[in-house]
Amino acid sequence: MQERSPGFKLLLTGLVGFVLMIPLLMVYGLVSDRQHQARVAQDAITAGSGGAQVVSGPVLVIPYEEQRVTNETVNGIAATRTQTIRKQLFLSPDRHSIETELQPERKKKALYETVIYLAKMDGEARFVMPSDLSRFGVTRDQLLLDETQIRFGTSDPRGLRAVADVRVGGKRIELEPGEGVRSSGGAGFSGTIDWSDGRPLPVEYAYTIRGSRSLTLVPRGGQTDWKVSSTWQHPGFGGSFLPDSSDISSEGFAASWSIGNLALGQSMVTQEDLPPVRDIGTVGDASYDRMEDSQAGTSKSATISMVEPADIYAQVDRSVKYGFLFIGFTFLAFLLFDVVGGARVAAAEYLLTGAGLVLFFVLLLAFAEVVGFALAYVVASAAIIGLLTAYSAAVLGGWKRAGFIGVLLSILYAGLYVLLSLEAASLIVGSVTMFFALAGVMYATRNVEWSRVGQNEAAPEA
Repeated sequence: MQERSPGFKLLLTGLVGFVLMIPLLMVYGLVSDRQHQARVAQDAITAGSGGAQVVSGPVLVIPYEEQRVTNETVNGIAATRTQTIRKQLFLSPDRHSIETELQPERKKKALYETVIYLAKMDGEARFVMPSDLSRFGVTRDQLLLDETQIRFGTSDPRGLRAVADVRVGGKRIELEPGEGVRSSGGAGFSGTIDWSDGRPLPVEYAYTIRGSRSLTLVPRGGQTDWKVSSTWQHPGFGGSFLPDSSDISSEGFAASWSIGNLALGQSMVTQEDLPPVRDIGTVGDASYDRMEDSQAGTSKSATISMVEPADIYAQVDRSVKYGFLFIGFTFLAFLLFDVVGGARVAAAEYLLTGAGLVLFFVLLLAFAEVVGFALAYVVASAAIIGLLTAYSAAVLGGWKRAGFIGVLLSILYAGLYVLLSLEAASLIVGSVTMFFALAGVMYATRNVEWSRVGQNEAAPEA
């Protein structure tokens, strides 16, 4: 029987490897589908607890009346008509300080888990009557100060717990739901106060709100100081402003912001409320757009995200992207035993071996949802290493050669785990490893005549 040329065997091996990219892509799609299901389940868990919260305020809303004179012609007779139009001024605090305590809690539904939090908000603010009303064409006499509203914004008011306590000038005021701040989506709560004396107005407030994934503060006014503490060990900071100081340890984190009006680029008094916050994600997110965020008149924010330290779907997703390397290295080892060592490996045997390598990622995903990524990686890799080592003994004609395949797979799986752990340095480590692997293959095949066709006797097992 005439032996196929080494070049033809290489081509056949490459063709089988290319075919195996199809089930590998299907596994990639499976990971995305399970990740979507997990997100749906997490949304169901947080449905009754409130979503990602955006809080803002306090803001004073001062109504005023403006006389508008119009000239009309009625039945051929010229007439003058005076209309009284009611408008509003939105006044931000001169100073605003907030202290927030974040209490994280894990919630689980079936296989899926997410993190919710309870945020205790305690703040103080001071409002001062603006001295530049004339630039809006308004005089103080036009202001209906006895109908002034104080508004607080919470993007998902379902998360409000107990009763909010708001004190203006030391006196507690009655609060009503709704009439929130636009930068929080218009949701929240408000109360009516009498500010007829126009003197500086101190405000103290406290409320508790439940949410999930992230907490965003929309600062506004002259000076905003925000201090946050929590037992959560993996915070992510984002939005328009990073904390001035942060301390992250195994016991939790503490962070503080100090944001001035010049950084906000907003007027203390406006005739329209500020628009909602643009979602710019956490630091390093590709969606961050510095130019758009710097536009005047948009609401800026500071965000704390409750980052999951081990997202199993992200880790499995990264693992699948290395799948072609597993197939390539293993097939190269089989090809070398075929071409150099004399062991004949059929296309079907390549295909079955590749199927086992692809199955590893399915096992990894399935076990990771139950026992976590690290233990799932050990179980899945041990199962596939054992299976392919035993199969290689039959394909390659001996346990010694099969042992080499087992060692190779062990190195590959151990190397992949290291790459997944390195994150930032994974590219350089992976590329250097590929270089040395390619050099080894070149050295092992330096004497192979790839175009040779002839009878090849099976070499005895080394």
